[in-house]
Amino acid sequence: MLSARNQFKGMVKSVKLGTVMAEVLIEVNGLEMVSLISRASATSMNLKNGDSVTAIIKSTEVMVSKEL
Repeated sequence: MLSARNQFKGMVKSVKLGTVMAEVLIEVNGLEMVSLISRASATSMNLKNGDSVTAIIKSTEVMVSKEL
């Protein structure tokens, strides 16, 4: 169990491995989230398209912008 309350079950749509980081695109209820994690973490989890995962969001700040 984690203390983070913002947990969203989803599916990996893509994993782009870079030299140091990996970009993981996760679909949650029709919405897409992007997570940047270390390449080592993505490799050790063996993340691939179609995997069921949980996106856990722990943040002290969320910014919103609207163009006028």
